[in-house]
Amino acid sequence: MNILITGANRGLGLGFSQHYLQQGHHVWACYRDRADVFDAEASRLHPIQWDILGATPKSEDLPSHIDILINNAGIYGPSKADQHLSDVSSQTMLQTFEVNCVGPLNVTQHLHRLNLLSDGSIIANISSKMGSSEDNSSGGTYAYRASKAALVIVSKSMAVDLADAQIHVITLHPGWVKTDMTHHTGLIDVNTSVQGMSKVISQARNYAAGSFIAFDGQTVPF
Repeated sequence: MNILITGANRGLGLGFSQHYLQQGHHVWACYRDRADVFDAEASRLHPIQWDILGATPKSEDLPSHIDILINNAGIYGPSKADQHLSDVSSQTMLQTFEVNCVGPLNVTQHLHRLNLLSDGSIIANISSKMGSSEDNSSGGTYAYRASKAALVIVSKSMAVDLADAQIHVITLHPGWVKTDMTHHTGLIDVNTSVQGMSKVISQARNYAAGSFIAFDGQTVPF
């Protein structure tokens, strides 16, 4: 299979890249900077410099078709302390929203216009349970929560709009993962999260289009 992953040079994105390469698939690993983390000896690895808010890559750098698109690139924004009600700024809100919600939309639009997503393609948008209104019992973290909630809605609209083309869209919650974003304070490691999410992706059509699914296969209430 041909798999394209954004934010593929660290954290979950790098974990996804390594997982699918080990499975024998071709991986188009998108990065904004720092390609030196990739294994130069991996013949099925195709690094692409792609800032999801910037210029799109050349067509010749992309595969002829994409079986799985994983919109993984994202940011937490400023520290949790800077996302309190009394401190969060409109600039922080907009910057975080642009990366976490507009970015995946930009990527999907570009690939769809090039007809690289077609009958049988799966799109997995990486959100977070922190974007769930029902799960929010602690408040705060305004920018991150709002951007990830918005991505769930955008993902649902994608699912509806692409259904006639037999392109199946789901949203994923990776769990609380030990990455740079969480300062390695999560409950699970990258491998556990990626193994779980890749299993959900492989069974994506068992879930309704636009479903919000956790790495362990459980539906996330929104």
